[in-house]
Amino acid sequence: MQIFYAINVSQGTAHFSRVESGHCLRVLRMRRGENISFTDGNGNLYEGVITGDDSTAMTASVTSVRREPDHGYRLHIAISPVKNDDRLEWFIEKAVETGIDEITPLICNRTEKKRIRKERLEGLILSAMKQSVRSYLPKLNEPLSFSEFIAGERTGKRLIACCDSGIDRVMINSAFCPAEKVTILIGPEGDFTPEEVAHAVQHGFTPVHMGPNRLRTETAGVVACCSVYLSNI
Repeated sequence: MQIFYAINVSQGTAHFSRVESGHCLRVLRMRRGENISFTDGNGNLYEGVITGDDSTAMTASVTSVRREPDHGYRLHIAISPVKNDDRLEWFIEKAVETGIDEITPLICNRTEKKRIRKERLEGLILSAMKQSVRSYLPKLNEPLSFSEFIAGERTGKRLIACCDSGIDRVMINSAFCPAEKVTILIGPEGDFTPEEVAHAVQHGFTPVHMGPNRLRTETAGVVACCSVYLSNI
């Protein structure tokens, strides 16, 4: 199923970005009068007909809409950027496919790369949402420092994944229940510092692990996503 993303849907008309318009009309060679499926990223899945074939600003009329059910939980992962951009992009793609709702780049004491290419990552999020036929567009936040993030208002279960076996940790899939709101912190190459873990615990975060093997940052992020996703199926 090929779906597109409408930047605005109002009064029965959908409007599309230059990128979406060009992909539909130039790449796929769709034309005025053809049927199209699209979402607004807010849980609505539309059927419509292309009414305007401007390849920079396509429009479509809405013929039907159905509300997609929410997946019943909310997952927010705050993850340290890694040196290799490809690895962070891989995490982003797989996280969207497995049902993440919100992503925050987390700048920790041992984070080596403190900047992200936000526009590119947002494009990957959009592409992965469409590929996995989701109708909810995950949110990508601006990077936050570790201390700023944990001091913020957080509801639901709060978990911090760490590698230090000397810290009292629980297995990640036993630290939350289905249909819960979950926030998970994933650290940088080299892990969180003991001081960061202690600081997080003071703010209500529970230390967790993902088994006996040491995982790369992006792998740990995907395992965390899958743990929540599979517990809610």
